[in-house]
Amino acid sequence: MSRSFLKNPLLYIAAGILFFTALYIFSFTEFFYELIEAGAIWVREIFGGFYLWLGLLCVVFLIYIAFSKFGNIKLGSSKPEFNRLSWIAMLYSAGMGSGILLRAVQEPVFMFLNSPISTDSSAEVIALEYTYYQWGFTAWAFYGIFALLIAYSLFVKKSNILLGSSLPQFKKIKYLPESINLLTILTTVFGLVAAIGLGTTQIEGGISHLSSSPSGTLWLIILLVFIVCLAAFISAFTGIKKGIKRISNWNIYITTILMLFVFLQADILTVFNRFFESLSKYIIDFIPLSLALGNYNPGKEFLTEWTYYYWAFWLAWAPFTGIFIARISKGRSIREMILGVLLIPSLGSFFWFSVFGSTSFDLIASMDTYRGEFDNVFTSLFRFFEAFPLSNFTNMLSILLLISFLVTSVDSAIYVLSMFSDKGREHPRKKFRLIWAILILIFSQAIIILGNIKPNSNVLTAMQKFLIISSLPFAFFTAGIMILFLRELFRKH
Repeated sequence: MSRSFLKNPLLYIAAGILFFTALYIFSFTEFFYELIEAGAIWVREIFGGFYLWLGLLCVVFLIYIAFSKFGNIKLGSSKPEFNRLSWIAMLYSAGMGSGILLRAVQEPVFMFLNSPISTDSSAEVIALEYTYYQWGFTAWAFYGIFALLIAYSLFVKKSNILLGSSLPQFKKIKYLPESINLLTILTTVFGLVAAIGLGTTQIEGGISHLSSSPSGTLWLIILLVFIVCLAAFISAFTGIKKGIKRISNWNIYITTILMLFVFLQADILTVFNRFFESLSKYIIDFIPLSLALGNYNPGKEFLTEWTYYYWAFWLAWAPFTGIFIARISKGRSIREMILGVLLIPSLGSFFWFSVFGSTSFDLIASMDTYRGEFDNVFTSLFRFFEAFPLSNFTNMLSILLLISFLVTSVDSAIYVLSMFSDKGREHPRKKFRLIWAILILIFSQAIIILGNIKPNSNVLTAMQKFLIISSLPFAFFTAGIMILFLRELFRKH
């Protein structure tokens, strides 16, 4: 081992915590499950409202920065490193990825059959509006806060990419920068393994559905986790311009093809009508939706199972996604980066959910009796495609796309975590990419076993509980950095 590696306490401490946590989960799985179940209930009871306020404030903060004089600040003096299409493809693949496939049908259908709010809109429009809310501006605002902070630090202040070094106030307190970096690493890994667990379980559900075999095969899920982590390591090993960029572009092309395949066979006029009506309602209702006010309060049980979980998920993904977005945004203005991050991916997701959601509503209306065909989050997409020609082909393509999306999420995270371990280098050494690929693999396998220990539980339930706890410290950190960063901007500009 080199001297520089031995002088890397951040890597050792993070690896140690993750390794012993994984070992503890393997050894005391059922007890750990009960522990996080109790912890999640406590967090939701005490801090649920805080999550809602934080999401709204992040959106307002970014809009203010974008349209203020600070929006003109350029992130570096060079031209953009990536063209706009590749930039959008990479940030979307890292930020959403397999989630839009996981929820494409199941979530709009659930909202349609169980309207969370009561307004004068139709059930279809309410379903899409609420789906937009949970996948839209707020999610990308969490990412955008960290992208803005790191991009400014990296390209304007000429500092490094480490969060602990991004603001001068952090350096005034001993060990605070190192603590922030450690918190970022742990939150990133927790959020990432949740995505791996959910994504591989959906892939296994698709394979089982196509082969007419029972779903929930643990050994197959474990094998899929290994394949995803291996492919992600290879992609991260080759770097951003070769591996990550190419796979991200492939993701966007195939996603667009799948969406157009459904769109051109759907009632196009109805899809457009519902899309524009739901979008306008979402924008008009954004503040009462964000704070669950009056008729827009879906109730504590719904917020607990859906919104609080989503906000925790986006927060857990915010550090590495934000850092990755910052890394690929060199040469753009703050205004362009913020508006690009907030608007373009959100609108893309909205239209995606409109196509699949609206078509699902029409399919349900045409059935004699709906028997829950689209209720299972892991198989709903595959059952949906059976209503169209070439279902075997589209389902196979969906499985490949799920794997590809997961790979781009994991390789982005490996790359960012390697930057942290390699003193903030923009191009981290390859040995760190290998170390993080192995650590993510080990921890992901532990979470998969945790999610399958109880007969009536699954990965989704386990990670909902785990993420709500693990993202809480980062929620407070997010609120703090908005205040400190604004002070920094006013002082320097």
